[in-house]
Amino acid sequence: MAQWTKTSTGEKVYEITIWARGVTQDMEGRHLALLLSKAADKDGKFTQAWDNYADLPDRVGVPLRKYARISDEEIEMRYAYENSEPNMSIVMDDTLVKGIDVLRGMPKGGVLVVNTKRPPDEILKLIPNKELLKTIVCVDATGIVGGTGLEGLDFMGSEGGVEAASVGAGISAPLVGAAAKATDRVKLENLVAVAGNKAGVKAGNKTAVVKSL
Repeated sequence: MAQWTKTSTGEKVYEITIWARGVTQDMEGRHLALLLSKAADKDGKFTQAWDNYADLPDRVGVPLRKYARISDEEIEMRYAYENSEPNMSIVMDDTLVKGIDVLRGMPKGGVLVVNTKRPPDEILKLIPNKELLKTIVCVDATGIVGGTGLEGLDFMGSEGGVEAASVGAGISAPLVGAAAKATDRVKLENLVAVAGNKAGVKAGNKTAVVKSL
């Protein structure tokens, strides 16, 4: 069963924080949050997906966050604009783990998913608070989709607009596939159904390396 965060309102909410690079990964980070929420919605869950207003995604390379929440109950903490206790952290660029606390606020028993060619043990050496983790998942999402990872680059905001590109056509697809190996909050078949790159979701799920701690 998934770990839950019991919030100050008493809700049980599964919180997912996505770490990405400004501009270059802004769209795929947004898509990652949308895929997770759309897949859970297909199972009748209550969901949210949004940007972090405190970050600076308009600056190239600046670390930024996206968020998703999944719950069996209506989410009353709708106006809390950050995930204070993420149960899962997804890192879209493995260089981020070298200087940023990507497990910020995570309760013990969390999950870390990293887009990397490196094995879990090598990534764990860079995580100072790895005792918080129950599971780490590594997947070469960039290698699965091919190219530089910038082919889907856009400068759209995520608030109040319609996506011009297919949701989940890039590295977000294999990353959500990998995430599905470590949580029961989203089902692989639902992720495949809502993603533009269905083969990418399946490949990410198949090739992801999972290490239990």
